[in-house]
Amino acid sequence: MPKEYDLVILGAGTGGYVAAIKAAKAGLKTAIVEKEKVGGTCLHRGCIPSKSLLKSAEMHALMKDSDKYGIAVNDVTLHFDKVQQRKNQVVEQLYQGVQALMAKGDIDIYQGHGRILGPSIFSPTAGTVSIEMNNKSENVMLLPKNLMVATGSKPRELPGLRANGENILTSDEALQLKELPSSIVIIGGGVIGIEWASMLSDFDVDVTVLENAERILPGEDAAISKEMTKQLMRRGIRIVTSANVESESCRIGEHVSISAAVEGKKETFAAEKLLLSVGRKANVEDIGLENTNIEVENGFIKTNAYYQTKESHIYAIGDVIGGMQLAHVASKEGAVAVDHITNKKPFILDEQSIPRCTYSRPETASVGLTEEQAKQKGLDVKTGIFSFQAIGKAVIEGNTDGFVKLIADKQTDDLLGVHMIGSRVTELISEASLAKVVDASAFEVAETIHPHPSLSEIIGESALSADGKAIHS
Repeated sequence: MPKEYDLVILGAGTGGYVAAIKAAKAGLKTAIVEKEKVGGTCLHRGCIPSKSLLKSAEMHALMKDSDKYGIAVNDVTLHFDKVQQRKNQVVEQLYQGVQALMAKGDIDIYQGHGRILGPSIFSPTAGTVSIEMNNKSENVMLLPKNLMVATGSKPRELPGLRANGENILTSDEALQLKELPSSIVIIGGGVIGIEWASMLSDFDVDVTVLENAERILPGEDAAISKEMTKQLMRRGIRIVTSANVESESCRIGEHVSISAAVEGKKETFAAEKLLLSVGRKANVEDIGLENTNIEVENGFIKTNAYYQTKESHIYAIGDVIGGMQLAHVASKEGAVAVDHITNKKPFILDEQSIPRCTYSRPETASVGLTEEQAKQKGLDVKTGIFSFQAIGKAVIEGNTDGFVKLIADKQTDDLLGVHMIGSRVTELISEASLAKVVDASAFEVAETIHPHPSLSEIIGESALSADGKAIHS
């Protein structure tokens, strides 16, 4: 007979396990079905391991530049095997922590591949889960009152150009590199591509980025994209935009070569390895969606504001529903869904209040509308831009490149967006996110007292700058 639960979650990534913890704390008998490891992509193949590598890359670059701090370091040597060892230790420590949280919440974990069944002898509605267990035992059947699909995503490949794990990689394979290549071509100048470009450059790899759009980080404010391009090119990274990659031209020999049409001219690019960074694809295959009335559009599951699918007792969250495809978004979506299941009044997620970050060197962070988006909405805007060069703490730390750009409604003074590029801005963005949540005005941001010296002073200065009142400029 099937085992009965209040909530069963397919997928134990960040969204899935956060939802499970919240559900358990709300008194729901909860189970998770996961075919690999609890923690999912973010912990094992995404956010955490990549940021660990980025930290090592940052330290390598800093040590090579230590003279400017009055510290002479001779023969800075990179031991990439130890970099990978540290990454694995970070992942393992956090993995143990997540497992402890599952045990603390008395959450049952089924290791295997779960598939949703249609109406059957077990239930008149779709939603029973059949699990093909990893240990090859007989299938286990779960009968949930509510089901949540949180199966995540995987790296997207280009038609005719697939990763082979050797010289053509996705981020999954790149994270497992035993040795650094001497050179790499990265196809895709979005967040993941730019993070890898920055990291590998700091590890002394020769990097070329090919981006199909007119600029890298095309989802960010144009000023941020321009500044990132300038800073990366200053470090020797080659950036080619408006590059229409011809997948069928890929050739593998001593190096990997590929051609692209760039402004009407064909160019060929060669490197030791090729990294595909062209987005992520939702994991919707082979999970039994065809046995339900759940709608899939453009490869993603459709939901309402509470993350219910067409089957009202089946919810879906995270990368599998598209949207911003960020770990913190998946977590919040899971929390909203659990609140809805438990008949609470969920705080509906507003995309304009969600921070987005790029953990390259320099970092970028933003929340809300870009200037172009605001103008497309017909808003009359005012902007304030303030440079880190005038911030004392930035001068102390030796990282004065970059700026904060604040966008507000000229008529109402409402804050519309904040966009940052520079050192540690992924930590600074939370203040701007809070300002968006409480619907703050530029005046209120300007009047907020920031400690001195601190990098956060730049937020107040950028708000003052929007009205031409900045103090240190």
